[in-house]
Amino acid sequence: MPLALGMWVLGEPAMAQDKSPGALPSVTVAAKANRDPVEKSYRKMIRGMDLFEKERVMAPGAPLRFRLLPRKRETDMNNVTLEVLGSNKAAFDVAVAPDRTFVLPRDQAAFDEDAQVIPNRRAQSMTWRTDIRTPGLAPNTRRLGDLRLECRVGMEAGLISNSSNIIGRLVKAVLDTPAYCDRPAPLYLFFADRPLFSVAMVSGQRREILSIDKLYASASDDPALDNDLPYCDCEVLVDRTYVLPLGDRSWPDDTLVEFEYMDDQ
Repeated sequence: MPLALGMWVLGEPAMAQDKSPGALPSVTVAAKANRDPVEKSYRKMIRGMDLFEKERVMAPGAPLRFRLLPRKRETDMNNVTLEVLGSNKAAFDVAVAPDRTFVLPRDQAAFDEDAQVIPNRRAQSMTWRTDIRTPGLAPNTRRLGDLRLECRVGMEAGLISNSSNIIGRLVKAVLDTPAYCDRPAPLYLFFADRPLFSVAMVSGQRREILSIDKLYASASDDPALDNDLPYCDCEVLVDRTYVLPLGDRSWPDDTLVEFEYMDDQ
């Protein structure tokens, strides 16, 4: 089985060049000129935020943040900066927290100008995800409703890009709509905080441990792993990835997802 499709991010080789060791220039090329931009559409991200507000019953106690993650081993994730840049008047910086998460401010001018959210990193060097976490949970624990909403908001916000001529119709289905997250077993990969040993789902007396094919982007079943990884934004995070039965409503939103990490063993 190839790497799980929900996390594929494909495109052209990065065009920007380093100007100095350890420092990468801001990407300011319009998305239409770069088939795999590191920047994202401000308008789409705001629409993702609107969906979060509409559906937050899935995660009633959780705030919405966005998270930046490395895609390449050499990517420096320290001192990442973000700016929103429109075609006319819209231009402002976005604060990035030490954990590489951020809250996107609402700005009507930026929305009207279809601005871009631009980090100071090259195309294909990093990736984006939503981060929705109910506070007060036990360590090494997530809540299924939070993760369901992460998937839906991430889809609506356009945080996953692809090259459909390579991936084909399955990836197009992934990217078309947040409703993909409602399938019983969508191939949408989540990233854990550290390399995983196992993942279990717990609801009342019911407890199930995810099978190995639900972990590590199904890489253990991929004979072409070395060729596939460069096309996946899980390239350096394979050991942190897992998929969940998001659309299986026999697991309620309050189901806990419990992690055992490699460094716990």
